[in-house]
Amino acid sequence: GLIGEFMKYLPITLIVVLSSSLFVALVINPVLTSIFMKVGVERVNRRRTWLASGVLVGVGAAFLAMQVTGMGNILIIAGVLGLLNTYVLYPATVLFQNRVLPWLENVYERFLRFALAGWRPWVFFFGTAMLFVVAAGLLSAFPPKVEFFPSNEPQFLNVFITKPIGTDLEETNRVAKEIEGIIFDFVEEDRWKRPNLETGEPEAFMVNSIIGQVGNGTSDPNDGPDLGNTPHKARISINFVKFQERRGLSSKDMLSALRERLRGYPDAEVIVTKNSDGPPQGAPINIEVRGEDYDAVLATATNMRQFLRDADFEGVEELKIDVDKRKPELPITIDRAKARRYGLSTQNIGYTIRTALFGREVSTYKDGEDDYPINVRFPAEVRNNVDALMNQKVIFRSASDGQIKEVPISAVATADRSTTFSSVKRKDLDRVITLSSNVREGANANAIVADMKAALSREFNAPSGVSYAFTGQQEEQEKELAFLSKALLIALFLIILIIVTQFNSITTPFIIGFSVFFSLIGVLLGLVIFQMDFVIIMTMIGIISLAGVVVNNAIVLIDYTDLVRSRRREELGTEQPLPFVEVVEAIVMGGKTRLRPVLLTAITTVLGLLPLAIGFNIDFVTLVTEYDPRIYIGGDNNVFWKPMSWAIIYGLTFATFLTLVIVPVMYWWINRMGYKYGKKLPV
Repeated sequence: GLIGEFMKYLPITLIVVLSSSLFVALVINPVLTSIFMKVGVERVNRRRTWLASGVLVGVGAAFLAMQVTGMGNILIIAGVLGLLNTYVLYPATVLFQNRVLPWLENVYERFLRFALAGWRPWVFFFGTAMLFVVAAGLLSAFPPKVEFFPSNEPQFLNVFITKPIGTDLEETNRVAKEIEGIIFDFVEEDRWKRPNLETGEPEAFMVNSIIGQVGNGTSDPNDGPDLGNTPHKARISINFVKFQERRGLSSKDMLSALRERLRGYPDAEVIVTKNSDGPPQGAPINIEVRGEDYDAVLATATNMRQFLRDADFEGVEELKIDVDKRKPELPITIDRAKARRYGLSTQNIGYTIRTALFGREVSTYKDGEDDYPINVRFPAEVRNNVDALMNQKVIFRSASDGQIKEVPISAVATADRSTTFSSVKRKDLDRVITLSSNVREGANANAIVADMKAALSREFNAPSGVSYAFTGQQEEQEKELAFLSKALLIALFLIILIIVTQFNSITTPFIIGFSVFFSLIGVLLGLVIFQMDFVIIMTMIGIISLAGVVVNNAIVLIDYTDLVRSRRREELGTEQPLPFVEVVEAIVMGGKTRLRPVLLTAITTVLGLLPLAIGFNIDFVTLVTEYDPRIYIGGDNNVFWKPMSWAIIYGLTFATFLTLVIVPVMYWWINRMGYKYGKKLPV
């Protein structure tokens, strides 16, 4: 679907990057290691460092003197970093490797021996299982706000103005100008002002431009395409400054305040919407009423709209219906008996009226190689005069006597004024009328829809032959959540299949599968504790990505533990299984040895995602060229990537504990069962 087309570039990029990194790890890294890596104590040549840094700083200063600011600053920064590495970073690295990491390994070894002693492995394993139940229970007790796609800060607003069908363009323009004046006064209010950075005087700075448009091309995209002219519609676009230039003000606040200001405008239907980043999703609240009898469908939709309006669900902006019964029409009824007496056909009458209204090509004007059609029709003032249209004469040749005759249309037809439907829409051959609405800022569309469903099922009865369903964003949301859940299960199945092939064992995939499953505890607890939104698309992608990292760490640990066991068998010179005491020692040794890669994988991933999670922005180009890093927190990119980043951070933080403690515990548990009940091996 559309969501898949929009999001597919993320997994494609990951596949390409990971494939490239595999090649680098297997080919490039060994080559670089053989050339540059030194075994033993490495001595730092401080004299050479000072010389290289001095050269870099000197060349950089020369570039600065020549006004080449960017290159000069980069060379100076490189020289300073060389000295910083020699006197600060390298000693800190040696201290971390020789003091901190050995201390961590010893602490971890003692804790792991404690966890694997006696009945404690059972406590740790079932305690983790109970923690998962508790986390799920907390999520149910304190449910987060569920969103389909991240809710962005508006970059611009659209104010859609709709008058009754048939309204003159000038009248629509008058209303649009009046609303435009209200908007101008609104953005100039003191609450949207901040002191000017240079003069200190208060200024309104949030809005870049306000553009009004009347007529064609002004329809709300959520209402579907308009097939004809729309002189009864207008649109006013309000463009905001960039996020980093808003000085602490929120465009969401302006959106909410403007909606309140224009709410209940008496002379037109006014809808205020923001730009929607990402793929088309449909309206947050979208109800399709369908059936065969269009009158019954329309009556049901109208009654449903009134019922929901009376219920006054908080957060609903304006529930509107996509069919307008007020479209004016001018039905012309032909007296066929009279027309037959005159020898006049309905085709002649219809053709004459069409020519008067829309014109007929009578000739062509040639200008060089270009041809321009010449169309003849009534002037505007006559086209809008019903009497003039009806009194025009139909000129035709009589089929009975061959004479040319002129008969006024009014002699054989009458014109009436009435109204009709603006359109008739179908879906799967059923006639459909749609009720839709946006939600106000801060409101939860899922909660509103759930309340609406409950109220309709409890108190609203649709007539026989008419049905309704919640579609739009809700339908897409359910479909994509089901797909992502299925994708997670397929990913786990493929992971298990690969691990079975790699380890030739069914117990190892069991351990790794549980570690992936338990890693969800971190995500659930993070959402509950920090009350973060559950964004279906991005949070689920984060959970799927988390599975890959957790699997890697578990494989590293289990693979080395198996290697220690096989080496121990070689030392003892036996093909028989080791005593279980030796297995416990192998588990401890494997965990202690692989503590560094597991910790470093978790730390680098978490630290790498933190800027993305908190929305830390820095412009390195302007930093070295203009000495202005332009640092700010947040922005539209942060809104998009934050749910995925925090899901991975929460899950990976807890999964590190899982990998270092619960994976060895499960490895101990499975081997213990095998030794005790399987082959009656020595314990």
